[in-house]
Amino acid sequence: MSSHPELNQANYLAVMAISFRTCERHGYAVKFSPYFGHRLLCATSQHYGIAGQGTLFILDVIANGMKVIGRWEWVEGLFDCSWSENNQDFCVTASGDGSLQMWDLKNPKGPIKVFKEHTAEVYGVDWSCSRQVDQFLSASWDHSIKLWDPSAFQSLSSFCDHQHVVYSAVWSPHIPGTFASASGDNTLKIWDISAPPHAQQTIRAHNGEVLTCDWARYDSNLVFTGSVDTHIRGWDLRNTVAPVIDLEGHQYAVRRVKCSPHNRSQLASCSYDFTVRTWDYRNSPHPLESIEHHTEFVVGLDFNLHLPGQLLDCAWDGYIKVYTPSSFCQR
Repeated sequence: MSSHPELNQANYLAVMAISFRTCERHGYAVKFSPYFGHRLLCATSQHYGIAGQGTLFILDVIANGMKVIGRWEWVEGLFDCSWSENNQDFCVTASGDGSLQMWDLKNPKGPIKVFKEHTAEVYGVDWSCSRQVDQFLSASWDHSIKLWDPSAFQSLSSFCDHQHVVYSAVWSPHIPGTFASASGDNTLKIWDISAPPHAQQTIRAHNGEVLTCDWARYDSNLVFTGSVDTHIRGWDLRNTVAPVIDLEGHQYAVRRVKCSPHNRSQLASCSYDFTVRTWDYRNSPHPLESIEHHTEFVVGLDFNLHLPGQLLDCAWDGYIKVYTPSSFCQR
């Protein structure tokens, strides 16, 4: 990354890539804290998630790197993670043994609660962004999505319309009780938690498995999807006959897409082609930038809510990186 002399010291540190190596753990998911811009989660697995244990890292970004402030082991690989919006020390992870684990940074002994109802790997978890409703979603290879209250021991609801693996379920930041899901049945579905078990909308989004989805932060009707067909598509939920946005540039499957919380037209994506790509989807169907700082599949990606343009990613090469792409630098 090139430096920008006009930036202050705090932003200069953001532009320069800061790395942490997980050592014999392969990164699967990362998430910045909604409370602290310097704090992050990383869910990892041994042996590429095929066998072995999982490790959850909680890291703080410091001037010369990252510092481990929490580390926990789980009996199976960890595939996703999410922070609570109601307690700065709580987070939840999704595991290959079909369970979810809730962790407290102040409790070094292990998870404070384990939820186990899924009958196959849990690949996605998302804690509600509403501080009025404390709930999270889990997406599983058993074709179902479940809704959880962290204070309860059983799920509140199950959503079972998908015909294949569910990779991701993500809350709408605009509409309370609404979420989107991405599945191996090539569809994007939109759900209302007050009306289980059937989806409100079903969109045949790609000619291949849909691995990821995310809501635009400045348009309540726009949802993005990423697929093994290498495309990223934007869908206007008022008319889903065809995508309103179709972005091409990745060479292999798109593993995650993330919409910027600070810029209405910025998007980032990561892929099995070892790259992270940035986009200005309102102005071009082609990427602004291709970032090639990993040597394996890049599978975890997140934007920093506190520092505009800053990204966090992780890959199967064992590295976590925090940086601001040159295309996102605030001048």
